[in-house]
Amino acid sequence: MAEAAVDRSSKSGLGPAGKPFSTFERLVAWRYLRARRKEAFISVIAGFSFVGIMLGVATLIIVMAVMNGFRTELVSRILGINGHMIIQPVDGPFTDYADLVKKFEAVPGIKMALPLVEGQVLASSQTGGSTGALVRGTRAEDLTKLKTVSDNIKSGDMVGFAAGDGVLVGSRMADQLGLRAGDLITLTSPEGDVTPMGVNPRIKSYKISGLFEIGMSEYDASIIYMPLEESQLYFNADGLVQSIELFVNNPDDIDNLRPKVEEAAGRQIAITDWRQRNQTFFSALQVERNVMFMILTLIVLVAALNIISGLIMLVKDKGSDIAILRTMGASSGAIMRIFFMTGAAIGIVGTIAGVLLGVFVCINIESIRQFFSWVSGTVLFDPQLYFLSQLPAEMDVSETVSVVIMALTLSFIATIFPAWRASRLDPVQALRYE
Repeated sequence: MAEAAVDRSSKSGLGPAGKPFSTFERLVAWRYLRARRKEAFISVIAGFSFVGIMLGVATLIIVMAVMNGFRTELVSRILGINGHMIIQPVDGPFTDYADLVKKFEAVPGIKMALPLVEGQVLASSQTGGSTGALVRGTRAEDLTKLKTVSDNIKSGDMVGFAAGDGVLVGSRMADQLGLRAGDLITLTSPEGDVTPMGVNPRIKSYKISGLFEIGMSEYDASIIYMPLEESQLYFNADGLVQSIELFVNNPDDIDNLRPKVEEAAGRQIAITDWRQRNQTFFSALQVERNVMFMILTLIVLVAALNIISGLIMLVKDKGSDIAILRTMGASSGAIMRIFFMTGAAIGIVGTIAGVLLGVFVCINIESIRQFFSWVSGTVLFDPQLYFLSQLPAEMDVSETVSVVIMALTLSFIATIFPAWRASRLDPVQALRYE
């Protein structure tokens, strides 16, 4: 009898026992996926499952890409204007900074050494506006090498700065104070001249040689570049600098460069690297990224649970069909594979659609942001809050693959129980009341 059943199975197209996903099984699974009028409700559930998986996968890809882009843009801008290693004196001021710069730049792996004089000032304009600012005194030749600034001069030029009688001002600060290139900006420092009556604030006006726009609002609204010699006079630091910033070829190779830098200095120095100065900021970004991944994974999980409910209802509705297939010789394994393919197809197609949607949004994310800003009449992703002038998105192949694997795994797991339940259906009980 068993041999006859197997023979009938082969003749009817069911395929030999043990052959996974035969033509017959694929045809039946595809038939169950197509909507019929009396199965409309089940098809609606399957549709919701598909949409849920698609949106979950797309949202995960988009959020991860935005977080990656956000971090990359911030790192490039922060490290583009600040040194990877900050060298400060311990046993005395840097009066020999010119020689130290040459020694540091001779160290393999260091591409530039930047001597700096820094100080906080109150910047104001003739119109009465004022704001706090950070003055960074540096040499013109060094600022030219700092491409993040020199290649992003919005208006004006660096001629006045190189001549020693002009300053460079961030574009947002200039807009806030109502200034343009060629105007005068007044700087007030609390550490001025010492008189018998105490310390008088130092107030001096400078011509704006040019306006720079880095693209990071915090810097564009707070930094003023001043020629080194002028800044030394302004901050009572004649002939010395407060620190030397080193720019390296590989920011992740800081630890290996530390002993070489200390040896090149030939004196006691204090070294602070970019990771220490921004540790809290980047740690917070990493935590936020991990939490967002876990939360958004729940969307895919809910969609996978919808697959379970839809398949269970499909099994109940197709009880008589399953019984007939079993009496025709279909094995319990064949029934299980049919319903497994039915559920897995929803997960696979939903995942593929989600990846395509996520890639499309990531590629056009700035245009989409501008469109929704125009529709809503509000500023989405305000540069004043998020430090960047546009919304970045950087897809990582390994992360995208991880999202796809996670979505497919959840979808496949969700189909196991309903498929197993269908395979265990008793044909006699299913046909008793037919």
